[in-house]
Amino acid sequence: MPLPAWLSAVSGRRWVVGVFFGLLALLGLALHGDYGVSWDETNNHLNGLVNLKYISSLLPAGSLLRYHPTFATTPNIREFPDAHHGPVFEISAVILSYLFTDHDPRSYFLLRHLLIFSLFLVGAWAVYRLGTSWLRDWRWGLLTAALLILSPRFFAEAFYNGKDIVYMAFFTLAMYTLTRLMQQPTAGRVLVHGLATALAIAVRVQGAQLLIFTALGLVLSAKQAEGRWQLARGYVIYLLVVLLGVFSVWPYLWAHTVPELLDVSTHAVRYPWPFTNLYMGQFLSVGQLPWHYVPVWMAITIPLPYSLSAALGLLVALKHCRIRGSLTQLTESGSIAVLVALWLLAPLLVVMLTHTVVYEGWRHLYFIYPALLLWAVQGFRQLLHWSREPGLRLAARLALGLALLETGHTAWQIVQLHPYQNVYFSFLPAAKAERLFERDYWGLAYRQGLEWMLAHDPAPVVTMRALWHYPLYNNSLILKPEQRARLRYTPDSTARYYLTGYRWHPQPYLDSLGSEVFTIRAANGIKVLSVFRQPGR
Repeated sequence: MPLPAWLSAVSGRRWVVGVFFGLLALLGLALHGDYGVSWDETNNHLNGLVNLKYISSLLPAGSLLRYHPTFATTPNIREFPDAHHGPVFEISAVILSYLFTDHDPRSYFLLRHLLIFSLFLVGAWAVYRLGTSWLRDWRWGLLTAALLILSPRFFAEAFYNGKDIVYMAFFTLAMYTLTRLMQQPTAGRVLVHGLATALAIAVRVQGAQLLIFTALGLVLSAKQAEGRWQLARGYVIYLLVVLLGVFSVWPYLWAHTVPELLDVSTHAVRYPWPFTNLYMGQFLSVGQLPWHYVPVWMAITIPLPYSLSAALGLLVALKHCRIRGSLTQLTESGSIAVLVALWLLAPLLVVMLTHTVVYEGWRHLYFIYPALLLWAVQGFRQLLHWSREPGLRLAARLALGLALLETGHTAWQIVQLHPYQNVYFSFLPAAKAERLFERDYWGLAYRQGLEWMLAHDPAPVVTMRALWHYPLYNNSLILKPEQRARLRYTPDSTARYYLTGYRWHPQPYLDSLGSEVFTIRAANGIKVLSVFRQPGR
């Protein structure tokens, strides 16, 4: 489908794409220091240290490295309960930190946040390439990448979510290399796709589903060309590359027997998360979550034009599907459409039907979001087509106008909410969102709370406490050393300050905590942090 005249005027693919991603890189450099340290980051960092400690024990100088101050308090790989989590990013972050920083925690986390954003850009580039290939025009691909950037929650988490965002980036990259393999199944493309798959699996073991997507992709391409045995051999080589790639970057696999490794997949699907989720105003354990938990979270956190346009794109594709009872009628574009549809829908249906453990929103399914955006652009293209049809022109143009206005408003919200885009809700008013759903479950706002206390309290030692000490400790690590030295965590009521991000406590606090001396509200009105001070302290 051709682009409208006003958009066709945009030419010069190379420099436009270069400027787009170059400006994003500069934006990441400018903003990566603005976010706090999320709940999981210290444990993820420890996972990298655990794996490096095990690697060091295998080296000739391992006995010396094991007693390095960094590793002296690091658990052994068989004793660390989260050692089965994919370590490839965490190992890389630790090594780069040792090479390029002064080894202070603040330096590590600033570098870590920049690395996560860099990989997010890799994912944005991959979805741009996917969109260009499938939609047959680089400008549609660039629009898809732009929608990923203009997704408030994803923009924020692109700086600190080293699990779900990194996994999404590698999964998207692997889906792109798969489409290239389908187009031309050469040995080089088999190797590249195998390595991309290995990277995704080495972040989350659920990346193994790429093996199924790859088999399906090769079947679809085999229906259109001769040489099916060649494709089968290519798949076998692909499997070997994946196995070797995953094994080479995952020390956990070296340290355990095969029966022990079989427990990894079960543990990953039924992760024993002991906390509760605030969902629809109720606190529910992971075993109590209803089937609609993920769809509802998606609806309230994805900008409405994206969701509605994706639904339109899927419905129109379904209506115009002319397979005639055989996959042999699929074109190359149709084969990619099948993959992108399954990429979006299959994982979602599996979670809904099997009650796979998810928590803290739908972050475990972030990897399907690029597929949703690809279908959103398809829906947008359909509206453009209808806007030229006499019978549908008015309705289509009205829908396009509203979508553009809302997308512009979403971009403005990213600016207004900074650095709390993680509490963006697409249509819920603040009071209802606070009452029904989790707010800052990453605990990022504690950083600003700590900075406020240090700036407004002249005492050489500032005592503080919270319901859980993790967000206080984590966010203290990104402060300057002289600031950290003034903070002291005191678990009892003798602490001068009490900080809360309202996790597991959506209702107001009692006066016994003291007076509320500092409050952080995001630009959308959602309260993300309160600091209380005990009188006389």
